[in-house]
Amino acid sequence: MRRNCITTAVPLLCLLTAAILGISCHRPYAATANTSFTDDYGRTVAVPSAPQRIVSASPAVTEILFSIGAGDLLVGRTDFCAYPPEAASVESIGGISNLNVEKIASLNPDLVISGSMVPKKTTLQLEKMGVPIVCIIEKQTFNGLYGNIEAIGRLVGRSQQADSLCHLIRQRASRIPAAAKERPSVYYVVGFGSTGNYTAGGNSFINDIILLAGGRNIAESVKGWNYSTEALIQADPDFIVIRREDSARFCSTRPYSDLSAVRSGRLAAIESGTIDLQSPRNVDAVETLAAFIRNHQ
Repeated sequence: MRRNCITTAVPLLCLLTAAILGISCHRPYAATANTSFTDDYGRTVAVPSAPQRIVSASPAVTEILFSIGAGDLLVGRTDFCAYPPEAASVESIGGISNLNVEKIASLNPDLVISGSMVPKKTTLQLEKMGVPIVCIIEKQTFNGLYGNIEAIGRLVGRSQQADSLCHLIRQRASRIPAAAKERPSVYYVVGFGSTGNYTAGGNSFINDIILLAGGRNIAESVKGWNYSTEALIQADPDFIVIRREDSARFCSTRPYSDLSAVRSGRLAAIESGTIDLQSPRNVDAVETLAAFIRNHQ
């Protein structure tokens, strides 16, 4: 009789504690995990074969999940997961570099998928709490997108949909006209002004987007993100690509306003989400930039 009382008291105590602290009582994740997955940091993680409560700690991951028909499995997303618009209805877990770990735990996820910007200490903290967290990081090539889509598809039981999405992206990319023999020079603006100039170097998928669109990245020899104003003025690229929301300020700020591409209207202002994140919309950026280059040559 005493054993039965103790057994009954444990879940009651858990529920009472949860009510007081505003957190949920977690079942052991290992009990439902029946497969293993090796993520991009070389960690082998036990994950459920068909997760039903997923938290995304990456805008790119969120886009991919919705693109393969798994958006309904999301119970948490970051403040920066703005696309597709339906993501706004999913509960927020805070920023990316400052994820609210307690909030994630309260959502009782059976899988968290993070990206490149999530600090390692946050990953370790969630691990210690028994939360399965898998890291799918940004790759340095455009083709790396396919691997990420396929990996996420396997994780959430949507492999067929992931394969179909990859096939569609490959088809669209293959229809883009071949580049001219003499590729025009292109500069992508990540940041500019008093804080310095930042762009995408040759070791980035953005460099591949420029190549696929028929251009040549003037920063292809750069391995980081910094680019000097002097080098930009000297190169005076044929085309400039910039986030739509930054274009007006860039065009009205010297010395950028003196660049030939600005003065001649060869500045392509595009939707930032199509190029800043490694997501299915990268092919939109390739198509948009390729059409812009063809129409302004």
